[in-house]
Amino acid sequence: MADMRFLTDAPRFLLFTGKGGVGKTSVACAGAVALARRGRRVLLVSTDPASNLGHVFGLRVGATRTVVPSLPGLSLLEIDPQETAAAYRERIIGPVRNLLPAKEIETITEQLSGSCTTEIASFNEFTALLADNVGDEFDHIVFDTAPTGHTIRLLQLPGAWTEFLDRGTGDASCLGPLTGLDKQRADYAAAVAALRDPSRSRLVLVARAHTAALAEIARTRTELADTGIDGAHLVLNALLPAADDDDPLADALRRREQSALARMPRTLASLPRDQIELAATDIIGVDALTTFFDRRENAAGPPHQPIAAPEAPLAALVDELAEGGCGLVLCVGKGGVGKTTTAAALAVALAARGHDVHLTTTDPAAHVHTTLDDGIANLEVSRIDPAEATAAYRERVLTTKGAALDAAGRAALAEDLRSPCIEEVAVFQAFSRVVHEARRRFVIVDTAPTGHTLLLLDATGSYHREIARQLGDSRAYTTPLMRLRDPAHTKVVVVTLPERTPVLEATELAADLERAGIRPWAWVINNSLAAAGPTAPLLRRRAIREVDEISRVTAGPPARLAVVPTQVTDPTGVAALAALAGTPCDNARLGAR
Repeated sequence: MADMRFLTDAPRFLLFTGKGGVGKTSVACAGAVALARRGRRVLLVSTDPASNLGHVFGLRVGATRTVVPSLPGLSLLEIDPQETAAAYRERIIGPVRNLLPAKEIETITEQLSGSCTTEIASFNEFTALLADNVGDEFDHIVFDTAPTGHTIRLLQLPGAWTEFLDRGTGDASCLGPLTGLDKQRADYAAAVAALRDPSRSRLVLVARAHTAALAEIARTRTELADTGIDGAHLVLNALLPAADDDDPLADALRRREQSALARMPRTLASLPRDQIELAATDIIGVDALTTFFDRRENAAGPPHQPIAAPEAPLAALVDELAEGGCGLVLCVGKGGVGKTTTAAALAVALAARGHDVHLTTTDPAAHVHTTLDDGIANLEVSRIDPAEATAAYRERVLTTKGAALDAAGRAALAEDLRSPCIEEVAVFQAFSRVVHEARRRFVIVDTAPTGHTLLLLDATGSYHREIARQLGDSRAYTTPLMRLRDPAHTKVVVVTLPERTPVLEATELAADLERAGIRPWAWVINNSLAAAGPTAPLLRRRAIREVDEISRVTAGPPARLAVVPTQVTDPTGVAALAALAGTPCDNARLGAR
């Protein structure tokens, strides 16, 4: 553990970020355990809306601090979006509940029930910790953040809200009355100062030796450096160790990793670096976290039990989708499980069969365009870009609502539209247009990682409740949520990896969707070593453990299943994606659109 450079002379704040699925949470948890074992008082905080600290430590973790029994120097905290938003609403509504009419309280409550309020409430908790409101109680505060796109927005928000409040002249914002924001203003300024001071904060960029993961983390570093947040360290996680195992799959995976490292972006190559070998087992519990940086377990002999993975090709899902002729397909799941690849493979396969297809993404860190190396006839590829959607929304509101206002009114409206939370509203509206578009062609959506997607669905639910409240039974209406709940219109594909934590998170996501009246249509278990049939001892031990996780998925509520084997090469490009979905894609069908 002493050899981990990112823990050497660790500052008060350590922020771990990375593309989903790279092991960011495991690295952050192991780092926090290492510091606590050195006698430091550590608070480990998850800012991920789909946090899994509880799974890793085997404890119930929530919005109040939980001390790890076997390691009293370590406390855990999850900034739970729903609990935090409820407490935030109560702080605003509580003082006026007995002063205003019940109808007005109901209206305010509804206005504060959307995803914007949820995001801001969580953000306030985050900045309060950075503003050092916990005093000297802890030596280190370790943040396990959401996947990169969500984290970039989170880390940029302190500066954005500081600027908005400095300019603000209106009466209210999503945060509540502007006149009561002096404390928040001070916290935001303190958070900005802490994030920009390398003696107080260290940004730990976690990646795997994959081209896409390295490219994304390089973009993250650049975007945050542009806001003054730097002082980064790089951790390369889950590297396949060198071995004389005579396994073609292992050899190919090693070559792929070495190729990605050789072409690492220059902005990463210059950073202080740590490397961690691939673990043979799941990292669950304090004991496993204590030895996380030590891979002596990998020297164990090869297991002899057989590996039995079900035959469940992705092509079977394509066959059934194609029968419908059109519709919405939402690929959902934890970051890094292969949602983008799955969505692109389905889109290419349907387009290759002659269907009109639109492939889009709601992920702030989207790389769907890089997954396709060329165009293909019948396929349109787009992205719901938060910045573009926000700019278009502001222009639309100023043109419509602002047309009847005088100069002062337009100026006040323009100021309101500069609020950072306007982005959530704009992205929801863009998503709504995509939902309705699926009535006439296939729309395949690569969604953001779980937490961000749930916030988007929360906005969809809030809009539905508002429309229902306004219209009641007076006229017919169809909201985006109603279309998402319609199995004839929407097919939800839950994508996961055959590992304990991703399966648990995917199961919880499926339950969340069920509670919202949205039933998963199919499960895709991606990157399965068990389905690839390795012979290398380390990969076989991982493959054997996968079989139990696949069984957990099939033991749940009935749904279609596809198991995608680990690929020797990155499944990028039209031909590779078509092959992944079991669809021939001849050159005659290729062509930009």
